[in-house]
Amino acid sequence: MGFMDKVKDFVAPIEEEDDYQEAPQAEKVEEVEPQSRYERPKARTNTTSLNSNTKMVLFEPRSFGEAEEVGQRLKEGRAVVVNLHKLDRDYAQRTIDFLTGVVYALDGKIQKIGQNVILCSPAEIGVQGTISLGSPDDFEDED
Repeated sequence: MGFMDKVKDFVAPIEEEDDYQEAPQAEKVEEVEPQSRYERPKARTNTTSLNSNTKMVLFEPRSFGEAEEVGQRLKEGRAVVVNLHKLDRDYAQRTIDFLTGVVYALDGKIQKIGQNVILCSPAEIGVQGTISLGSPDDFEDED
């Protein structure tokens, strides 16, 4: 074998068919990121059908995944009160953002009615009045 043949063999070796065996490839394993307890979908074992006379539904979601059910109730023409106090702050904000989009699409209204409590209503349901959430300026010292 000459020098050039050795260089060619080193750079681009020619494999002989008899000696070549393909190494078994390891199976690719997809890594699934663990979900936090707020992202896990809640089992819908207690989903009940609503009476057709129901105009308002109360929700206390424990995961962001339950926001879809709240949106469904809004699409059905029902007002929804959502208590977000059991959600982590980030997931509560995501829920509010999602519901704001749903309400906007339905030409409805969304308003804060308490600490971590919101009222969402579709256009068909009229809501009148406001709730004062009590800022420090609302209270005066009475001596």
